[in-house]
Amino acid sequence: MIPSVNPSGSDTRGLLYYLYETGKYEDHTDPHLVASFDGMSPDPGRDPNATLKDLQQLLDQPVMALAKHARPAKHVWHTSVRADPGDRILSDEEWADIARRIVAATGIDPGDGQPGCRWAAVRHADDHIHIVATLVTEDGHRPDDFRSGARAQAEARLIEKELGLHQVAPGDGTAAQRPTSAERHKAERQGRERTAREELRETVRRAVAGARSDEEFFDRLAAAGLLIRKRAAPSGDLLGYKVALPDDLNKDGEPVFYPGARLAPDLSLPRIRERWAGEAQDVPAARREDAIRTGPGSPAAARRGTASAVWQAVLVVEQGEDAVAAAHIAAAGEVLDALAKTSAAHTRRELRDAATAFERASRSHVRAIRGHDRALRQAARNLVQGGPALGRGEDGATTAMVIDMLFFLITAAAHWHARKGHAQQAEATTRAAEHLRTAYQTAAAQPLGVLYQRGRRLSRPMLQRQTVLLREALPELAEQILAEPGWYALAATLAETEAAGHDPAALLSDVAGRRELGTADSISDVLVWRMRRTADLPADASHLPETSTARSRSAARETPTRPSAPGRRRSGEETSRKPR
Repeated sequence: MIPSVNPSGSDTRGLLYYLYETGKYEDHTDPHLVASFDGMSPDPGRDPNATLKDLQQLLDQPVMALAKHARPAKHVWHTSVRADPGDRILSDEEWADIARRIVAATGIDPGDGQPGCRWAAVRHADDHIHIVATLVTEDGHRPDDFRSGARAQAEARLIEKELGLHQVAPGDGTAAQRPTSAERHKAERQGRERTAREELRETVRRAVAGARSDEEFFDRLAAAGLLIRKRAAPSGDLLGYKVALPDDLNKDGEPVFYPGARLAPDLSLPRIRERWAGEAQDVPAARREDAIRTGPGSPAAARRGTASAVWQAVLVVEQGEDAVAAAHIAAAGEVLDALAKTSAAHTRRELRDAATAFERASRSHVRAIRGHDRALRQAARNLVQGGPALGRGEDGATTAMVIDMLFFLITAAAHWHARKGHAQQAEATTRAAEHLRTAYQTAAAQPLGVLYQRGRRLSRPMLQRQTVLLREALPELAEQILAEPGWYALAATLAETEAAGHDPAALLSDVAGRRELGTADSISDVLVWRMRRTADLPADASHLPETSTARSRSAARETPTRPSAPGRRRSGEETSRKPR
């Protein structure tokens, strides 16, 4: 249950008109009062003799009783209280009790003989109510509504438990501001999938990913088509900024601008500058081997470099100091934003949803010490500069590789937040991981399918050789791996590793020992990506020469099994797969 206290307003009747309007909004059905300050207020929705003016005048009476100069300029208090989509439909009586508890908890009408404000609760949909109050008590004073939003949230947590509703994770004040009801309805009228606030937040996040200066950041915003207003001190120093969508206009036909801090706490200009403060400018764009094979600055090279940076970041989040771990978690959000922006269409939606979900996990009360995260930020920068990736070939295969690595970084972040008691952030990482699982399955299907076929075509002596090698290198895991459909992809990778001049047994033992494997659904899939990255083998093996005599054509025509999602067991039961 989410109470959303809106900024105070000055037009009681205008707000009531919106709440009782049924023609413009599809979700406004049967608007009516469920509760009010006196239990007898006129209801324009159910009483044909009552009007909006009657209700407005009743609510405004304490305000109008004051001398004109003593009346508050913004006297209208408004909050919506919305149930979770999975909750049962509450009765009017239950909503009435919820309304009374919310106004008492927020100080609007505290009860117990204390003077309160006049208020009314309107229900015009199954899943939520709106509470309207005027901010003058019956004895002519201002109510004690300080931090009414936080107080409403605390009361909502108690209500959820008592009514058996979905329990929302408690917040810590670091979440981005939710879109208001007016913003949501405006988006619906304009046919937008998301509100302007949400679109701007995503665009600004993507502009920040890997940026190194104010100039680069604002250039990216302009290139994305946003309108920008900069705020400068008399000295000329830049202090802040606002952004707007060109087609998001107010009633006067002017663009609606949002300050960065109103999009998210870490998108204010001072907080953004912390990301590149003291950052080295000469971090190599990618490993030399990656640049040689895939071309410097290519999407594939950027993805391989990102996989390496993510691999190292997992260890930092697991074992590093809190402030350093927090910086890496924040930078992981930049990597997700950059990857979503540059990936092919078939994975872009899930990656975008993963980045959006993880945005909540990128902030907490643990203040990040920036600078230690430069490798991840450089990886995000390389992804952006590498440009759009194809959904096939080395681009597509390295996308699967980096998603596989990112899943473990996100899981490490989930464990870190859980240890700190960051409930909302831990929940957000879980949602992000689900989207990454889906994206991984899509991205990995083709490259792992190619490796599966290559493994099936290995000659019997070669396959037996890889089996012996596996049993020698990983005696405790060998039988489990041999029973997995992904074994053939691993066998092909072992053969390619040896052909490239590596010691496959030593390499296999090394990559298996770097992270635990016990909770992995497909150990062979995990080892394939670790070995191909470590041995610098192409992620896409479709153009490599065969490593041995092919087996029968019938074996080659067998259909490979769909790649397993990271962290999901074949029984369908989800698990939290630990980092490698």
